[in-house]
Amino acid sequence: MLRKFKGGESKRVHDILTCDESWIYQYDPETKRQSLIWVFPGEDPPVKVHRAGSVGKKMVAAFFCMTGPVAIIPLEDRRTVNADWYITNCLPKAFEAWSSRRPKTGIRGLLLRHDNASAHTAAKTLDFLAENSVQLVSHPPYSPDLAPGDFLLFPTIKEKIRGIRFESPEEAHLALEEALWSLPEEKWHSCFDSWFHRMHFCIDCCGRYFEKL
Repeated sequence: MLRKFKGGESKRVHDILTCDESWIYQYDPETKRQSLIWVFPGEDPPVKVHRAGSVGKKMVAAFFCMTGPVAIIPLEDRRTVNADWYITNCLPKAFEAWSSRRPKTGIRGLLLRHDNASAHTAAKTLDFLAENSVQLVSHPPYSPDLAPGDFLLFPTIKEKIRGIRFESPEEAHLALEEALWSLPEEKWHSCFDSWFHRMHFCIDCCGRYFEKL
């Protein structure tokens, strides 16, 4: 991939549409880092609230490219992603949104990057992409550190809305959309730059993994 896209310098990088899915919660507690607070000697620390297992949530698929978000598509009724939903609802909407950005070419030349989830690798999904002449950008298995949605998109956006109590999962989804569309274009450029930098680093380290300190 580094050779194909000249280490990220090729103009074809602008043709890559990447996507990731994640649960968005009606209430997601602050992380330990976010909720750090000074406590005077002898003073009790504040009570930390944990997310209940029954809290409302919604699965969301986010599609984005080097210049910004393209489509944010919710999955209704707290279901999980499967190939039928992916090819009948999700991808058609994403391709329509992509075509609206490029009315002269539509999805011609589109390069799709998604991970190796079963909905993405199912035979019917591959057939659907072939029928639409959409090429896949390969993603190495078990490598969230090489998935732009995992190392930047969702961590960045969820941090913006974490700790807020929404009235419904739908309201949380709208907040996520607003946060996504409000990110400056340079943030998306830096995401793709980091993506290719991580590929170089992975190769230099022979694919070894490192624990976070």
